[in-house]
Amino acid sequence: MKVIIHGGFFSESSTNQEMKLAKQNALAEIVTKAHAFLASNTALDTVVYAVSLLEDSELFNAGIGSQIQSDGKVRLSASLMDGKSQKFSGVINLEDVENPIEVAKQLLAYDDRVLSGEGALAFSRANGHEYFNPITPQRQAEYEAKLNQQERKGTVGCVALDADGNIAVATSTGGKGFEIPCRVSDSATVAGNFANEFAGISCTGVGEDIVSGALAAKIVTRVTDGFSLQNACEKSFSELKPFDGFAGVIGIAGNGEIYHCDSHPYMVWASFDVSLQVFN
Repeated sequence: MKVIIHGGFFSESSTNQEMKLAKQNALAEIVTKAHAFLASNTALDTVVYAVSLLEDSELFNAGIGSQIQSDGKVRLSASLMDGKSQKFSGVINLEDVENPIEVAKQLLAYDDRVLSGEGALAFSRANGHEYFNPITPQRQAEYEAKLNQQERKGTVGCVALDADGNIAVATSTGGKGFEIPCRVSDSATVAGNFANEFAGISCTGVGEDIVSGALAAKIVTRVTDGFSLQNACEKSFSELKPFDGFAGVIGIAGNGEIYHCDSHPYMVWASFDVSLQVFN
């Protein structure tokens, strides 16, 4: 049983040691809880559980910690993929809901499994998700001050391998901040979140770069074709270099190999195999 999570990029880590430590401590706590949860639950349920905890933390750019778009609204995107069934589900630009990853989980049972905007919101309300305002005082202050958000590229995600050998992956984001309203990121696409029986990958970084590189699906496909997870990541990241793609990934292969890499520092992540690891 293995689990790895990420909390996006944190370029402030070189100067804000207090925030860096807070994020490391939060990741350590969440991945420990997720590993304990995995002992008696499936990989699919575990990645939803872990990402919902990340969405509930103001430290990360997802759920309650999300960035505000240029029109003053928060729109959330999240997706989920079950490596066993090969089903993918997601929500794009969902407003006023606390945990978009839980909505994505409910959508797995439907034929129409990726919803956006008003349709995603209507589905959420019909399935028990009440109104929730994710804007925190800190995010509101940042928005009003028009802080430079170009150094706040972030997402959260989780990949898990359960006792039965099944892999699942979940990814959630609050966007990049001050973007054109309803901009679509990679997080609710197979470029940013993909799994099959051979591997699972969750991405973070600049959504447009990740989509251009078809990153998550490409890495998983290479593992399926016989690459090691590390080699698949390194080959795929080399293909981001011509356009200076900004990305980071976490992944687990069906053989138990666990790996992470990024094109620019610092991605924050934590894993739990036989012991806890927390790094930036």
